Amino acid sequence: MPVLSEDSGLHETLALLTSQLSPDSNHKEEMGFLRDVFSEKSLSYLMKIHEKLRYYERQSPTPVLHSAAALAEDVMEELQATSVRGDERELLQLLSTPHLRAMLMVHDTVAQKNFDPVLPPLPDNIEEDFEEESVKIVRLVKNKEPLGATIRRDEQSGAVVVARIMRGGAADRSGLVHVGDELREVNGIAVLHKRPDEISQILAQSQGSITLKIIPATQEEDRLKESKVFMRALFHYNPREDRAIPCQEAGLPFQCRQVLEVVSQDDPTWWQAKRVGDTNLRAGLIPSKQFQERRLSYRRANGTLPSPQSLKKPPYDQPCDKAGLRRSFRLGRRERRGSLQEGKTPPAAESPELLTYEEVTRYQQQPGERPRLVVLIGSLGARLQELKQKVVAENPQHLGVAVPHTTRPRKSHEKEGVEYHFVSKQAFEADLHQNRFLEHGEYKDNLYGTSLEAIRGVLARNKVCLVDVEPDALKQLRTPEFKPYVIFVKPAIQEKRKTPPMSPAGEDSATPLDEEQQEMAASAAFIEQHYGHLLDAVLVREDLQATHSQLRALLEKLSKDTYWVPVSWVR
Repeated sequence: MPVLSEDSGLHETLALLTSQLSPDSNHKEEMGFLRDVFSEKSLSYLMKIHEKLRYYERQSPTPVLHSAAALAEDVMEELQATSVRGDERELLQLLSTPHLRAMLMVHDTVAQKNFDPVLPPLPDNIEEDFEEESVKIVRLVKNKEPLGATIRRDEQSGAVVVARIMRGGAADRSGLVHVGDELREVNGIAVLHKRPDEISQILAQSQGSITLKIIPATQEEDRLKESKVFMRALFHYNPREDRAIPCQEAGLPFQCRQVLEVVSQDDPTWWQAKRVGDTNLRAGLIPSKQFQERRLSYRRANGTLPSPQSLKKPPYDQPCDKAGLRRSFRLGRRERRGSLQEGKTPPAAESPELLTYEEVTRYQQQPGERPRLVVLIGSLGARLQELKQKVVAENPQHLGVAVPHTTRPRKSHEKEGVEYHFVSKQAFEADLHQNRFLEHGEYKDNLYGTSLEAIRGVLARNKVCLVDVEPDALKQLRTPEFKPYVIFVKPAIQEKRKTPPMSPAGEDSATPLDEEQQEMAASAAFIEQHYGHLLDAVLVREDLQATHSQLRALLEKLSKDTYWVPVSWVR
């Protein structure tokens, strides 16, 4: 019989053994039985699977993600919401099978290392009767993660009770701790007379197993109800800087424009949420919409939060060949608002917006659906007109611009409906009175304006319409009709410019920005601070060709990719 090497696999060994089994006269039946067993295909497949598992075990594999089951559920939801056919139907059937779902759950358990721990025996000195109340001893295991529960002191009884259970945390996964449970001891330390922050410190510093002595709530509250609401944050939040949060360690930091999955709104003050795309399955606390609005209203009333009307706006980009036209647009709209509201008390709905959250959903443009409007806004020096003309000239079959209206006389080389729509002053003012202009202004005794009908005309031809407007116009365009995709273009500004190493200290020195650069930087900072929550993309213009390539790439993906948009746009 040939000698096998150490690297020989089990299925190879089995195949070789089978080939050596030749029935002889004395043990014909036994040898035939063994050969039939070893020749069975199912046994060979099992051996091959065993070898594959051993191979991957030696590779020390690491999971790509920790939430395969949740991802599969999301994919199933997406498929069920649309008409499926072919491969999509087969994928939906595959994801629905209990065997695959069980396998994904096992995968997540292994990936999260969420194994049942081997706990030490309970202490012998547990009191049989604790003030004639039932006592529950709960032993949890946590690593460096928070316990996932917050506590408070009951105002009437003075007891320390569990205030909330964080979705996905150690306490929630155990199913042993509930809202309303009274906490008496932590690792043998009595907590009845300790402050909640002292108890939280004990819990935070505990590693490994934590033993809690709990008096269960009289009526255990139901487990957290499933909630799947997606919110786009319209402000930055850092729980470490929030004095009102019940537990800073349980807070969830996020940036403006991040999409959050709100998993619980049971508490009207503090929601539980996860960042979309985050591999951490544990939810964190964020201020609720109502609570954040109350805080902002209080700050605005006290003067610590400035009203948008009180802010001095730096100049924006001037895309037209007339340097003063964009400024006249801005002044024209202000005058128009003033004339429309003259003698009227502004309604409460027109009070300054409090930026908290915006409910969003996934959206993808469907075949036959009108394209989304692309809105360009630019800070001083962005030169939007040049950029817009270049990208449209490259692909006029699929891209277009809204031709503006003007009352000035047509020049000999100009064509009606190409450079401008040339109209009389009376016709212009009639359209203006009927609110048909998105922007308008006066320059050298001539009226100019961009009409909403001009935008609709481009979209009706199934072309992507590009418009460049002031940031203030975004509020008028953010409707289900236009579904605008907003791109902010700002110039690249060198904040430091190196000088030759001839300075007195032998070090490089920085040349301060000149007045023009300072105006550009101030203009860009103003837009990002006060309109950043409305932006979908930001392009930094270093040169025309590079920025043009970036803009073209964004436009090519617009009809193919899925985007988060306000729920009101698709319902």
